[in-house]
Amino acid sequence: MIDIRNIQDFNDYLDTLLSQTECDDIEFKSAAGGFPSSFWETYSAFANTDGGTIVFGVKEADGKFSLNGLTEEQIEKYKKDFWNNVNNRSTISCNLMNEKNVRDAEYKGYRFLLFFVPRASNDQRPVFKTTDPYNGTFKRNFEGDYRCSKREVRRMFADADDQHPADSRILKNYTMEDIDMETIRAYRQKFSTSYPDHPWLTLSDIDLLKKLGGYRKDRETGEEGFTVAGILMFGKSESITDVECTPNFFPDYREHLTEDEDVRWTNRICADGTWEANLFNFYQRVLPRLQSVLPKPFRLEGNIRKEETPAHIAVREALINLCVHADYNEDASLVVKHNTNSFIFSNPGTMLVSKEQYYSGGESVCRNKSLQKMFSMLGVAEKAGSGSDKILNGWKESNWRAPMIDEHQNPDKVELVMPMESLLSENTKLKLEEKFGRCANTFEHDVLSVLALVCDEGSVTNERLRYYLNLHKGEISVLLKQMCQSKLLVAQGYGRGMRYYLPADDSKDLFTFFTPKVDIVSSSNKLVGEATNDNKGSSEGNKGSSEDNKGSSEDNKGTSREIKFSASKKRLSKQQMNLFIISICQDWMDKEEIAQKINRTVKYVSDVVLPRLLKERILEMLYPGTPNHPRQKYKIKD
Repeated sequence: MIDIRNIQDFNDYLDTLLSQTECDDIEFKSAAGGFPSSFWETYSAFANTDGGTIVFGVKEADGKFSLNGLTEEQIEKYKKDFWNNVNNRSTISCNLMNEKNVRDAEYKGYRFLLFFVPRASNDQRPVFKTTDPYNGTFKRNFEGDYRCSKREVRRMFADADDQHPADSRILKNYTMEDIDMETIRAYRQKFSTSYPDHPWLTLSDIDLLKKLGGYRKDRETGEEGFTVAGILMFGKSESITDVECTPNFFPDYREHLTEDEDVRWTNRICADGTWEANLFNFYQRVLPRLQSVLPKPFRLEGNIRKEETPAHIAVREALINLCVHADYNEDASLVVKHNTNSFIFSNPGTMLVSKEQYYSGGESVCRNKSLQKMFSMLGVAEKAGSGSDKILNGWKESNWRAPMIDEHQNPDKVELVMPMESLLSENTKLKLEEKFGRCANTFEHDVLSVLALVCDEGSVTNERLRYYLNLHKGEISVLLKQMCQSKLLVAQGYGRGMRYYLPADDSKDLFTFFTPKVDIVSSSNKLVGEATNDNKGSSEGNKGSSEDNKGSSEDNKGTSREIKFSASKKRLSKQQMNLFIISICQDWMDKEEIAQKINRTVKYVSDVVLPRLLKERILEMLYPGTPNHPRQKYKIKD
């Protein structure tokens, strides 16, 4: 859920909301006839999914949305109605809101009321209207709010009970006959490799299973026996799929390493009856196949050869996450797809943390704690968190495109896509340099990521970038708007159908995107200034420097790139400053001239701007051997 306090310009953010049609995390309501009764359905849906924004003051007609606004009296009344009801358990089961989550705003002369509904925590779900969870629980998809089935509600209640993890359930009438002894032996061997002196290695099989959570006694009821975790990890195939345990269990690895579309897969590992299809054996068979295609650069740690890279660790964590976070009561299966340019991990169930939490690499909520313990004792599983930090960092260090995680419904499943594609291939670099010239190397990471994706895929949407950039939709909308204003992208379409493309190929240099007079506008959230027809104010302010640079201006007349700039005292991003410097340093300039042009002090230019641009090789010095030369000047590096 976006923190609106991090949006520099709230009106700009509101603009991005109102420019879209409704989707999975935005809901518009007129509220002209009173507080909408459907509000609480949407509140429940957002809370049980991934959060969202409800906007009062927008009406729908013929599938299109228009502004109708609210009066001051309506806003005050609706705020009062909201706070009275959100704390009333007969209206809604849980209050997730505080004053910062309810905002009124003015936009284009209209007044609006906005509710920023966060995702409910695992122990708060299900969030439901009235007092009946089985009829009042809703979730959100691209089609809007939908009423959850009783099965979905029961799963939410089960996930909320962290004192009784799903894999700790004791199975009736299971014995050692249901355990595959070869799996136990193989597990012990791997366990001893990681922890050769661990005291559990001397225990009997049954006692080892007790320590691992594969067998337990319920102190409250006195019931004891093998657990779901114990059978999933070490059991025989038919014992696992028995109706008492997990009848839908079907681990499936699909490898497709060919360009031939007629070939369904080049290798497949599934429960085909040739091996005991438990989790440990699946892990042991699949991991080497996944890691075999990863580069293995030679390196030494002390005198020990190390071939495991951060990418190897990332793939391993992804496979373990697949196993320990799955909801084995769901209809879907464990699926690992290995394609020529990606890994895809798909497990049944829903995420127990938000996508923001996942991407931040924070503490995770584990659905199957005993399974997590079993893998951790092999020295391979992330104990404290989800392992997402290792997944993301491993791919980042490999300079591959960021992994993307998403949730799907009916049946519920979580899908992690790990592209084995360079963020910026040599071909993409050439395309961007051809399109934007020398400044292509100065773009900030998010801007470069968007441009690279558009370059490779032809176009992008907000939704495509949502998890690719690890940003909220509102923040992506602001970024895309800035890039369009800066002539780095062009937009086509409307609302959710809006697509973004590179500018036409008739431009070979960034500067041809600007009109002869360009103003870096004062708003701090602009990448590059919008073209203006009247720059008199800034021109007058820079008259002195313009006269001083008359010679260089005359030299540039032939290229039709005589550009006059001004900058406010407001803070510019690195991206903005780089583009501004590029625009003015086409010829040699000293630091005093640069300071005057960018409206900053000479000390700031000397201590901050010039060292950075020289280090990044954007600028070069007239006297490189004497940095402090009294007549030192700077220009864009050829």
